Amino acid sequence: MKQQTIDFISLGCSKNLVDSERLMAMCEAHGFRCTHDSDDPQGEIVVINTCGFIADAKEESINTILEFVQAKAEGRVKRIYVMGCLSERYLADLEAEIPEVDGWYGKFNYEQLINSLNSQLSTLNSQLRKLTTPSHYAYLKISEGCDRHCAYCAIPIITGRHKSRPIEEILDEVRWLVGQGVKEFQVIAQELTYYGIDIDGQQHIAELIEKISDIEGVEWIRLHYAYPAHFPMDLLRVMRERKNVCKYLDIALQHISDSMLTRMQRHITKQETYDLIETMRREVPGICLRTTLMVGFPGETDEDFGELVDFVKWARFERMGAFAYSEEDGTPSAKLYKDDVPEEVKQQRLDRLMRVQQRIAAELEAEKVGQVMRVIIDRLEGDYFIGRTEFSSPEVDPEVLIPVAEGLSVGSFYDVKITDAEEFDLYATTMI
Repeated sequence: MKQQTIDFISLGCSKNLVDSERLMAMCEAHGFRCTHDSDDPQGEIVVINTCGFIADAKEESINTILEFVQAKAEGRVKRIYVMGCLSERYLADLEAEIPEVDGWYGKFNYEQLINSLNSQLSTLNSQLRKLTTPSHYAYLKISEGCDRHCAYCAIPIITGRHKSRPIEEILDEVRWLVGQGVKEFQVIAQELTYYGIDIDGQQHIAELIEKISDIEGVEWIRLHYAYPAHFPMDLLRVMRERKNVCKYLDIALQHISDSMLTRMQRHITKQETYDLIETMRREVPGICLRTTLMVGFPGETDEDFGELVDFVKWARFERMGAFAYSEEDGTPSAKLYKDDVPEEVKQQRLDRLMRVQQRIAAELEAEKVGQVMRVIIDRLEGDYFIGRTEFSSPEVDPEVLIPVAEGLSVGSFYDVKITDAEEFDLYATTMI
């Protein structure tokens, strides 16, 4: 019997990617061949893992589905299955509007897709994954859902209440991944500082990270998607004391104006935010902070935005992204507020904020010239090996370019000397 190929297309965040990797492992255990994000999908079956977070992501998901519907009409694809956040949120509408799709699955029942592929198959209760990342790093999802209920955010509507994975289950997965050659772990959650509260009312993120760092073979641990209110300060001690816990924290702050923070339902004040950043930099010298900010939330005045610009200039974030508010169905802000900031004003504010940040980022990268830094090599590209320091997460942060002549190998760590800096990249030579 010819082995059937399933092409997986993952859209959206790394949490979605982990779900795709789990399902791919299950499919391969049942005899299918799986590819991921192929430039030229050749399988008879396509599984699209969608994102439904913001308007642009939803549009990308819909367009991707329609592209494969067209491929099915042309006979290039036989079956299409859709899973993930978009179908979790809009299942009934999607089924009615795109009947060409053979099966729709949400965020939490995607394992049932196995039965649609062949009714005689059974799902596997397995934590195994088919890694789609380079073999030396992986994403580690420690929880699902979110209890924060920020006014603008649809995530709780899609994913429901926060649910922490058991510590031992996570540690078993880390040990298995180390056995597959993984050295670097990107710890992800919608809100990782909430980890454990749904289990016994206590924050256990510091304990979890310590236990992960104790596992032999874990070289780097990097933390993504923290929340500033009620931040667990013990996590800073772990970051400071454990050499394999990167001095890197992705913490979405969204805004600084007290007016905006209140309307956004962020449960933190301007002064508390300033104090938190000062504490982080005092407790973890050299920490790299990545944040995300929002402009154009309903009611944002020029004064509110001015406070945000001043905050960015003061904080000098090593990494920062920003986006303009877009109203999401069912969220508190959609019910409570009129989307009253004109689109052109949103774009002007976004452009100005990013110009400020680009200058800061360029200055901070330039300060690294002459330093010796440890990097991991991700890939070979043209005349350069491409690596990252502990202060850079894959795909979103600046990289380090090292001439091929240096004779490095992908997936290995090296000490390098930074020789030059551009706005988004560093150049280096090895110390060997």
